[in-house]
Order: sequence, then C-alpha cells, then structure tokens
Amino acid sequence: MKSLSLFAIAFLAAAAEQPRTLRVDYFHTGNAAEEVFSLDEVVREGPWPGRMDRTLDGTNLGKYYFEVVDRKTNQVLYSRGFASIYGEWETTAEAKQMRRTFHESLRFPEPPGPVQINLKKRDRENAFREVWTLTVDPASPWIHNSRPPARARLWAVMKNGEPRDKVDLLLIGDGYTEAEMAKWHADAKRLAETLFTVSPFRENRSRFNVWAIDIPADESGVSRPSDGVWRRSPLGCSYDAFGSERYILTYANKTLREVAAASPYEFIEIVVNGRKYGGGGIHNLFATVVSDSESTPYVFVHEFGHHFGGLADEYYTSDVAYLSSAERPEPWEPNVTADPKAALITRHPQRGRQVEVPITFHITPGAPHRFDGVTVKNTTRERTRLRDSFVPRRFRPLQGQPYDPAKIDEQFRELLRTGLFTNLRLSPLAQPDHTVRLDFEIEEAKAREVGFTLGYGTYDGYKIGLRLADKNLLGTGRPLSFAADYT
Repeated sequence: MKSLSLFAIAFLAAAAEQPRTLRVDYFHTGNAAEEVFSLDEVVREGPWPGRMDRTLDGTNLGKYYFEVVDRKTNQVLYSRGFASIYGEWETTAEAKQMRRTFHESLRFPEPPGPVQINLKKRDRENAFREVWTLTVDPASPWIHNSRPPARARLWAVMKNGEPRDKVDLLLIGDGYTEAEMAKWHADAKRLAETLFTVSPFRENRSRFNVWAIDIPADESGVSRPSDGVWRRSPLGCSYDAFGSERYILTYANKTLREVAAASPYEFIEIVVNGRKYGGGGIHNLFATVVSDSESTPYVFVHEFGHHFGGLADEYYTSDVAYLSSAERPEPWEPNVTADPKAALITRHPQRGRQVEVPITFHITPGAPHRFDGVTVKNTTRERTRLRDSFVPRRFRPLQGQPYDPAKIDEQFRELLRTGLFTNLRLSPLAQPDHTVRLDFEIEEAKAREVGFTLGYGTYDGYKIGLRLADKNLLGTGRPLSFAADYT
C-alpha cells in the first residue's frame, strides 16, 4: 500500500504538466456478418503516459483505428491503430453461428473541450471505413473519476525516466496468491531482463520503463478448461481461448483496465502463474505468457512483438482458432505479405539505404515417420502407485502407424482427463530410423480420499457417514468408491 501511495503522489505532481487520461469503455457486439457498438462509460485515469508532441499514429497498423477530433476546429488531436479480441473472434467458425459481446476500451489524452471519437475498421481493400462515432465532453459530470482499486499494488521493475518521456511497459501477474508474491516479483524481474537481451530492445533499454502490479489471487494459477481446471483469478485469464489449448487471453477487459489504471502504461503483458506452455499477443491490446514453461523466455518476447509491433507469425507450427480468408487480402502486419512475387525490403548494412532482396523458398519433404512407442519418467516424490504400463498401454494401438500429432493429442487429452496427474509433459523425439518416440514426464496426483460426515435430521435423528475413494485402484487407474451411512 505504501508504494501505491507514493506513486499516486507522483501522478498528482505530474498532472500539472501532463493532461489526464480519458478511457472510453464500450461494448462490441456482432457476428461474422455485422457488428454494433454501445457505450459503457467514460473513465478519467492518471496523467497521460506519452509525449504530447507525438499523438498521431502514422504506422497504418491494426484492424481498427480511432481518431479524437476537436469539435470546434475539426482538428485530429489523437489517433491510434489497434487490433482486438473481437477482430479475431469474428473470423472463427463460432461467429458464423452466433452473436457475442466483448468489452473494449479506447484511451487518449484528455482534450481541453468536447471531441468526437471516430472508430474505423479496414474494409476488403484495406482502407479504413467509419463504423461508430461518439461525442465526449471532458466537462461532463458523468465521467467516472474514482481512484483505481486499492488492492492493486504498483512498483517499478525498471525506471529510466518520467513516463511521458519513456515507453511504459506494465507487467501484471495473474494467479499469484499472497504467499506467492515473492515468486511474482522474481518472475517479473526475470522476464523484464529477458526482453532486454534481445534486439532491438537491448539497444533501446534506456528508452523503457517497466512497471509491475501485485494483485493477489485466492487460488494459485488460472483456468485451463481443456484440463478441467477452473480458477477465479483476478484478471480472469484462461487457456483455450477460441478453442485453442495454448492460447491465453482474458475477456475481462473492464477488470484489466481498472487494475492497470494504478500505473502509467502504454503496453501490457500479463504473466499467468503456471507451467503449461501458452501465451498470446494482440496489437495495442495486451500480451500474455505463462511464467514457468521451458519456452517462457522466447514466448514472452514473441508475444510482445505481436502486441508492441503488430507483427504476424512468420511460420506454421500448429493450428490457430481463427480462420484464414480464401481471398487472402493483403495483411496489415508489416512483416508479411500475401503477394507471392513481392520482394523483401531491407536496409543495406553499410549504405543504410533500402534495397530489394528477392526470397526463394525451396521445400524438400522429409521421410515419413512412424510411431515407435513411449518412455516414461515418473517424478512423483512420494511412493508411486501407477503401474509402469499405464501410460504406454494408452498409445500401444498406434505402434508402427504413421506418426499423427492429432491422434497423439487425443490420447494425451484422455490422460489429462483421468485426473491422475498434477504434471504431465510430452516431448516427441525423432529417431535416426525415421520413427518417433514420446518421452513423458509425469507427476502423480493424490488419488485416495477419506471423508467423514456428521449430521442431524428431524426425521432420522443423528447421522454418521464414511466415504472412501480411490481413483487409482491397485495402480490400474480405475476408480473405486465406498460410502456408508449410519442413523
């Protein structure tokens, strides 16, 4: 609480030089064919964290774009391109079947007088077309002016100057309990250092501030629906966004913005407490990453590239939730193109001028691989109970067949659904003889449960109950339960 108070004082001191921040919260509703917008509320936040001489966005990035226009002079005071969760969702199969509503926000420096907000969206020719307009008067008594929630504790991971002069990155931990705050602080510092080991961030480290917010959770971790795990984490982050197991998002934009209002920020990366691979990044919205997977350092920087630079993935490794267009319009992301004849524009290393470098891809198919079986490493600290054959037996029908990741994933999910594991990791290993073996690392969950009940009813009188359950009978993975009541 002390750190929050100190930063609040700093905010008020800076307010004399910087305008406050206005946040327009709204609802974005629609399906694959149409969309509508409706106002939620306008919120006044702390001092604007950016430079007032660079308020117009000339990058031409983002699926959406908004302008803040002075009502008296018709001058554009602020503009920003961005992408959104809705913008991805509308390309999914679900959007062809139903409507959904997503909460979104627009942030900009508080203007001196009434302004008109013009929200635009790219059409099929990549031109921005107006889809919604709104008038905002900063003198309105209905602008929400309360302080951010006190439970959000702000601290500086790295401060190189005043927010108005630096790029302000905010890290927020989700799924960290009060007892795990020391871990969260260590994770935030570790990941911030990771970002600045990579170009171009390494060379521009002094241009960044990195802030962090503590917001304790009641339970450790976040929701993983495909694993049957549900949590009410403070920011509502969850795996399985749009049905993609590794895709981590939060749909609780209102909650996120209220928490983030405790800090100056231009970019947000949410760190979810866990070990299972996952993350996500949306341009000028936020990025997410899990704290403790083996790929976390890479994923942290990768997803920040989506969020910060509007970069698209340049490779294919796994399916995504959204559908690609059969027409393949030219993407707005700066690092990819739909034109097969396009040349890559780069800079000559000595002369500093732009030159065209043609790229030719030569693809040589490799030899087909067959499935060769499973090896298991059991890391359970207490006495293990599962039979050694339990996991390999699930994959035995695939032995000798062409290696099929979809079938492997199906069996892997079946193992998760048994509830017998607290940790289950899978690593496919290609062998010199064109076969693939699966290396499993497992940690068994507690399978036995003993329960007692004591009660009283006006009809039965006193009641005593006993319940015994074992999800892993004799190491076979089969459940058995026994219950008895005495009245």
